[in-house]
Amino acid sequence: MLEISGIKAGYGSMAVLQGLDMRVEAGEIVALLGSNGVGKTTLNNVISGFIRPSAGSISFKGVPLSGKKPRDIVALGLAHVPEGRKIFPNLSVAENLKLGAFRRASANRARNFDHICTIFPRLKERLGQLAGTLSGGEQQMLAIGRGMMSEPDLIILDEPSLGLSPLMVEEMFSLITRINGEGVAVLLVEQNVMQSLTVAKRAYVIEQGRFVMQGEAAELLADPQLRQAYLGM
Repeated sequence: MLEISGIKAGYGSMAVLQGLDMRVEAGEIVALLGSNGVGKTTLNNVISGFIRPSAGSISFKGVPLSGKKPRDIVALGLAHVPEGRKIFPNLSVAENLKLGAFRRASANRARNFDHICTIFPRLKERLGQLAGTLSGGEQQMLAIGRGMMSEPDLIILDEPSLGLSPLMVEEMFSLITRINGEGVAVLLVEQNVMQSLTVAKRAYVIEQGRFVMQGEAAELLADPQLRQAYLGM
């Protein structure tokens, strides 16, 4: 579904991504793991069309993404839930959700709205509430729900557990599994290594703009090098 080959990118003269190869198959969860500042968000922004790579290629469902604008990539079926949620705080929960169908799936907006309310019953209780007054966990649910309103084939979730309580983190990963169970492929970008590898099928570990480990999630979880570097075990 998503094919990345030899991607290099950065900011001005500062190189961040050092030639990455990656794939996400239809219907799977792939984890992209690494600490802050190693290139995870840069890669997300390259995939979504916010940053143009200096080398390499990306295709989604066989369509080259080179030169395409973010709105065109959304229309193809790739949704991006950015780090920090980026909701519209002065709009209501319902208005935020409906905006998710602006570029894609507008004909099914009412149906998808009802479906999102089923997945996130807490949001249903707060549809008229200003989004900026929600808790951090509720705002993350809203950001994911807004992305799901576009009926994506693949959704990028950038640090969905960041800043959440341990109980809310558990709930968030359960929701990610549920979304994937509905046939949506997920690129899960996280620092939470243990839980990400528990729900993912495959994973990539990035350091300083390069993939240093990759493979089946279960195998990486058992790898002593990864356990020592990221789990302190």
